[in-house]
Amino acid sequence: MFERFTKQAQLVVVEAQGVARELNHTQIDTNHLLLAMLGDPENPAARALLEAGIDRERLRSEVAKAHDRLGPDDAEALAALGIDLDAVREKVEEAFGPGALDKGGPRRRGGHIPFSKEAKKTLELSLREAIRLKDRSIGTEHILLGILRAEGEGHAALRALGVDVAALRRTLEHGEAA
Repeated sequence: MFERFTKQAQLVVVEAQGVARELNHTQIDTNHLLLAMLGDPENPAARALLEAGIDRERLRSEVAKAHDRLGPDDAEALAALGIDLDAVREKVEEAFGPGALDKGGPRRRGGHIPFSKEAKKTLELSLREAIRLKDRSIGTEHILLGILRAEGEGHAALRALGVDVAALRRTLEHGEAA
């Protein structure tokens, strides 16, 4: 299947591993695919995301929240003590840079990072999207359509950032990204 991916789409899939490694995550998920897409503003998916108001830093911040060690109950408990977790994160990132609180874990210097089940499903759905649209190859726009169709972590991150998912899908399906 990978041979049907355009060069840009292949780069996104490969770069997603680099993004996961940079964030010290143990699996590649759909958020890593989204961040990798935004690494090249010239690909169709990145243009559509940028037009929808999503930039790499906003998305990276949302991904950090999604992978946060503290769950909603922990955040509520801290809030009850007068501690605003978002304000703490903001101050730390101001002082130490974006991603300073990204989840740590076993550091992988090299080697393969596996794809999550959701990411694998998304890549399969990207093929289905290309076939449905009668395209001969799988581009970044098809990967993004697969993310939207899977309705998993990447989809949730886009919705949390206020993206009109239906409008984004229409833009991608009709090739309207400038």
